[in-house]
Amino acid sequence: MKILLFGKDGQVGWELQRSLAPLGDVVALGSTDRAPLSGDFGQPEALAATVRAVAPQLIVNAAAYTAVDRAEAAPELATLINATAVGALARAAKAANAWLVHYSSDYVFDGSGYAPWTELDVPAPLGVYGRSKLEGEELLRQSGCRHLLFRTSWVYSARGANFAKTMLRLARDRESLRVVDDQIGAPTGAELLADITAHASRRAILDPSVNGTYHAVATGTTSWFDYARHVIDVARRRGAPIRVAQAAIEPIASAAYPQAARRPLNSRLDTTRLRTVFDLALPPWQAGVDRVVSELVDTPDTPQNRA
Repeated sequence: MKILLFGKDGQVGWELQRSLAPLGDVVALGSTDRAPLSGDFGQPEALAATVRAVAPQLIVNAAAYTAVDRAEAAPELATLINATAVGALARAAKAANAWLVHYSSDYVFDGSGYAPWTELDVPAPLGVYGRSKLEGEELLRQSGCRHLLFRTSWVYSARGANFAKTMLRLARDRESLRVVDDQIGAPTGAELLADITAHASRRAILDPSVNGTYHAVATGTTSWFDYARHVIDVARRRGAPIRVAQAAIEPIASAAYPQAARRPLNSRLDTTRLRTVFDLALPPWQAGVDRVVSELVDTPDTPQNRA
């Protein structure tokens, strides 16, 4: 099977290069790849031309505009990358009779209530980023291509920029920290998402009935505050030079930490459909976080880990 992967250098894309390799021949592209094959989501028609040139059976799109706050001042760019380009890719997948795997976000919901969001709940994004991801979902479905759409949340890995790595850096440098305590979700490892993708994609090739939208996150929920405390505690126990005392990590409300974009308070996602359809057992969020923190603490600092 020939597989075309976009976004190879991101957190999820990096792991997908590993997880997809046993399924077939992977052609992996990043945003700076433009000739002879393009991975530039600022050029939607070039993406479609790449699909025609590669003629894959499976396309996996891990590329996205994820700068939530900057999106408020750059709605055109966020929409181009997260929606317009996704629509062009989906139409190209339809024309090539290929499956398309795409990732969306908890930000398509408004974060109200306390119940986990299901795939049948009506989205109502709070900001530009969420609206651009929702528009991408809609264009994907409208194309009629066979697809797996995975909504996820709070993605982290040992590579790239993410909350866990930020907390480790701040914990080394500061004597106190203030962390939001009223936003609830599930930290989800890029490695877990990549493994889910490979498992589900193999099933999809054999069984077209699995086409559709799924929520894909680790088991359990936490706040950013408790997530930060957990990350710092694991790092401290592994001998990392942590400066901040556990008692000096203060919980605060979202209102006390103003940002350009509003965040959903309730980012809980119900994974019942994913687990049932694909017969998956999802690990607790702590398991993946512990492993990545251990890797970050035990591995010498590198440009890739600082990215």
